[in-house]
Amino acid sequence: MAQEASSSKSSPSSKMISLTTADNVVFEIDGTIAKQMKVVQAFIEEDDGVSTIPLPNVFSKDLSLTIEFCKKDIAGEITKDFEASFVKDLDNEELKVLFLAANYLNVNRLFEFLSLTIAKRLENKSVEYAREYFGVENDFTPEEEARVREERAWTFQGLDEDEV
Repeated sequence: MAQEASSSKSSPSSKMISLTTADNVVFEIDGTIAKQMKVVQAFIEEDDGVSTIPLPNVFSKDLSLTIEFCKKDIAGEITKDFEASFVKDLDNEELKVLFLAANYLNVNRLFEFLSLTIAKRLENKSVEYAREYFGVENDFTPEEEARVREERAWTFQGLDEDEV
C-alpha cells in the first residue's frame, strides 16, 4: 500500500512547469527539463505559488531551441552531428540571441557549446569583422590603430575573407 502511495505521488522532476517568454508564448515543460535551466530551477525551489514562471529575457524561438537541446542532453544524444545541425541554420544574430538566452537561463552545456560555436565563427576573421559581430565601436584614432597594426602585424596575417 505504501508503495502505491509513493508511486502515485508525482516527483518534483516529473511535474509540468509553465514558462512564459518575452513574446508571451507559454511553454509547458517537464520538471526534468526545467532542472537543466538553473534560473527556472531557482523559481521552482522558491515555490512562491507562482503558476507560470516569466522569462522576460527569452523569446519563444530561443526557448524552443533550448528545450530541444536539453531533451537531447538528458537523453545522452548530443553528438557532433546534432551540434552541427543545431546551429546550421542560425545566422550570427540568431546565434547571439540564443547565446544570451542560454546565459540567462543558466544552461551550462548549451552556453559552453554556443560559446565555442561563436569562437569558431570568429576564428581567422578581421578585427573589423569582430567589431561588427559584437557591435563594438572603434575607439582608436587612425594613428593609434596604425601603430597597433604595425606592432602586432603577425595578428593580421592569414585571415579569412570576411563574410558580408
